[in-house]
Amino acid sequence: MTTSFSSTVERTGAQSGDPVVAGNDGVLVLDAALRCVSADATFAHLFELDAAGLANRALADTPLPKPLAAALGEAADAALAGNGISRARVTFDDDAASRSFTILALPSAGAVTVVVSPSADASQDVAPGRIAHLRAEAALFMRDHVLSIVSHDLRGPLNAIHSWGYVLERKVDAKDPAAQRALTGIRSGVEQQVKLIEQSVDTTRAETRAVALSLAPVAVRPLLDKSVTLARASIARSRGISFAVESSLAEEQVEGDAERLTQMLWLMLTFAAEASARDASVQVSSVMEGGMWRTDVRFTTSAQALTDASSPHALEAFARRQALEPREAGRIAWGLALCKRVAEAHGGGFEHANIVDGQEAVLSVRIAVAGM
Repeated sequence: MTTSFSSTVERTGAQSGDPVVAGNDGVLVLDAALRCVSADATFAHLFELDAAGLANRALADTPLPKPLAAALGEAADAALAGNGISRARVTFDDDAASRSFTILALPSAGAVTVVVSPSADASQDVAPGRIAHLRAEAALFMRDHVLSIVSHDLRGPLNAIHSWGYVLERKVDAKDPAAQRALTGIRSGVEQQVKLIEQSVDTTRAETRAVALSLAPVAVRPLLDKSVTLARASIARSRGISFAVESSLAEEQVEGDAERLTQMLWLMLTFAAEASARDASVQVSSVMEGGMWRTDVRFTTSAQALTDASSPHALEAFARRQALEPREAGRIAWGLALCKRVAEAHGGGFEHANIVDGQEAVLSVRIAVAGM
């Protein structure tokens, strides 16, 4: 292996332009002596190693490429020494191919968690399957949301018809066979509709009624960066949309499900890109306030961009059209259902005002911060 090595370590938080790909990140845990405590399967796959074989080995003694091991050690030392997040970049030649990685080191209680991500224009390298999975999750929760609305909105009129049926029963002549047949038909129709709702609508909804979470400490700024990269690869790049991220977050964490939170942020960013005119900028702000992690996504709505069939899209056409309809009783756009469900499952909330052509729209999510 010939080696061309370059690495820089920063004591600052993550930058919005740093490409980090959710789903391709390898995680390595080191102790204060830079001995490997554990490595996940993704980290092992990146370098074709046995994850179990890395445990309890000094970093310098592992079969990792020497430039990578050096950069990992440098970032880990900087994080431990400064008790704060550190970053490094490393590029080296491996089997005639150049490989680049971004390294994020986060210290905690005498150890440091190191996240290693492919960084050679990582947004170009996002696997199509990853984007397809995100789109499928958004569609699944949208289906559940629409079925919930259907179930709720049908039960109201059916209950009214049922009640008025009893009123009519006391008013009409009990000896009038035509009137009795009409009442029987009304009651039978209501019962059939209620049974249909219970057997078809409510049963289908049961698949996603409870959002299963895999909770663990999650560094929020890298999570935001990953989501921006995914949204850029999904739709923003092809439409010339840029993301301007404004945040002072560095090493703050929440107790949450990293995958679900990534899906939520990706959907907010992707929807904003879908709803913005070509070459527009989407503004993203992310802060900690009042025991909550709050992220706002601002954009100027273009109805033409949402409905233009000739432009690339990531979300379903009917959901994009429905988003432009006035909101009823605080309801959200159907296509953003996943955002609401994930936020509420994390003890927070999601909201947005009417999405109106030519006006600024804000998608806002709040996630509870454990221990604050």
